[in-house]
Formats: sequence, structure tokens, C-alpha cells
Amino acid sequence: MIQGIKETNFSFPNQSDFYRGKVRDIYFFSDFLAMVASDRISAFDVVLPRAIPYKGQVLNQIASKFLKATEDIVPNWIQTTPDPNVSIGLKCKTYPVEMVIRGYLAGHAWREYRLGKRKICGVEMPDGLKENDKLPHPIITPTTKAKEGHDEDISREEILKQGLVSEREYKQLEKYTQAIFKRGTELAADQGLILVDTKYEFGHKDGEIILIDEIHTPDSSRYFYKEGYEERQRNNEKQKQLSKEFVRQWLIENGFQGKDGQQIPEMTDEVVKSISDRYIELFEKVTGDKFVKHPTQEIEKRIENNILGYLNKK
Repeated sequence: MIQGIKETNFSFPNQSDFYRGKVRDIYFFSDFLAMVASDRISAFDVVLPRAIPYKGQVLNQIASKFLKATEDIVPNWIQTTPDPNVSIGLKCKTYPVEMVIRGYLAGHAWREYRLGKRKICGVEMPDGLKENDKLPHPIITPTTKAKEGHDEDISREEILKQGLVSEREYKQLEKYTQAIFKRGTELAADQGLILVDTKYEFGHKDGEIILIDEIHTPDSSRYFYKEGYEERQRNNEKQKQLSKEFVRQWLIENGFQGKDGQQIPEMTDEVVKSISDRYIELFEKVTGDKFVKHPTQEIEKRIENNILGYLNKK
């Protein structure tokens, strides 16, 4: 069984700090950071016990491709990708909100709507919609960025009232969000996909707004298959999805939803391989590119050497 990379514990010259997120290990330096996309996988806010080979490479390379494809709209943080699992770029001060944008009534928005709510994050919703219907126009439903636990819905008005972002900057964040989503929708359509909803994170550096983190990956976005979408909606059938929803479904079927007292089901070699294969399939469908498996032998050494190679050139 090919081994995935669960975590890294490097110590680089002039490193100023380190942060481990659910999926990424981040090494900070004076004015830049190195982000390592590990093969950890999370669901229901829980990191699962086994790493998924090639998952980090999949996410890093999708994000890199789509950041490049949107850099004419908004500057982004990436400067170079010295390794299939690594992106190096600007260290920015992060805005404390995530810009979630939705073109269709799915996921969290549908669950709120089904409960009878017709206002989501301050945005009015029309009556008479059903799950996965296309919205009259894309809507922005921001969330707070929680340091611990779940992110919380928040309205534009509340963001401005709490002074989380200035009105001038927030208007620009909304413009960027709509423009990137429009581009993402066009790129998805080229691959026979519908970009249903996604989230963007922004930071700022030297007075300039910068797009940060990942974009349009299966971990941060939901896609439907375009072919058959209308027919499935007419027949009240589930939509064919392209996201990591299949991992959540496997957990639910095996009695785990992240609740107290629940046990994470055993992740056999077969399960791990099937998830890895699905991520590679996602990469090829979303990007239209053939996935090239980089060697995983001594992967930690490879990553460390490639980051050191970059540092030595600076």
C-alpha cells in the first residue's frame, strides 16, 4: 500500500513560526510562507486517522491551476510551487470572514431553506424553490472564520456593524467574489460541470487585497455534472455531484457524523485506495489534465529538500 504523508515536522533556517491546520502544515518566514498540502483528510470537522495518498498533490495542483487562471481578476498569494505538495507565497493579514458564494440552492443553504427560512445571511430568498434549483442570481452568504469549532453564518450588515471589514474593502471583496465565481463557472462549464457553490478567502498586504488559500478544489467547492442536470431536477432525483461528499456519505453509512460517542469506522487499505482513486478522478475531471503521480517514496525528504532549494535561492 502506497503511504500518504500524514504530517511534517521540519525546522528551516530563518523560520519564524509554524501552524498545523486540518489538512495543511504552514511554515512562516519573515515576509512569506510555505504551505504543505498533506494527505490528511477531514470530514465533520474531524481529521480521519489515515492519510490518503496523492490527495495533497491533487489539492495543491488544482488550487495552483485556478489561482493562475484568475490572477487577472485579483492578485493572489502564490509565488511558486517548488514541489507537487507545496506552494510558497505572500504572508498576508487575513480578513476574519470567508466569502461563500452560491449559484444553486444546495447544502447548508438548502437545509436552512427547508426549515422555512427565507433570509440567509441577510439575503432574501424567493418562495417555491426545491433542492439544487438554480438561484435567480449567485448570492454571497459569508461566514465568520472560527479559530475553533464551526464557522458561523453572518450577514453583510453584521460584518460592517462589528467592524470586521471596512465598508470600502467589503464592497471590493464582494466584487472580486462575484468575478472569480463567474470565471470558475465558465471553466467548470468547459469540463461539463456546474460550479454550484464555493468559498474564497482574502487577506491584505501593503494596502492591497490578495486572494489566499485554495480555490475551486473539491474540498472547498461543490460541482454538479452538467449533463442530465435539468432532467434530474424535473424528476426530483439527486444530482450527480463532484466533491468530497462521497467521503461524508461513507462515514454516515458507517454510523459516524462527528457526534460525541461515535467511533470513526475502520479505514481499510481498500477504503483508503478507493478514496485516493476518487481524488485523482476529481482532479482529471475538474482540470481536464492528466494526473501525474509523483513518487511517494521518501516524500517528506523530497518536500523538505524542495523547500530548502527555494530558500537557498532567496
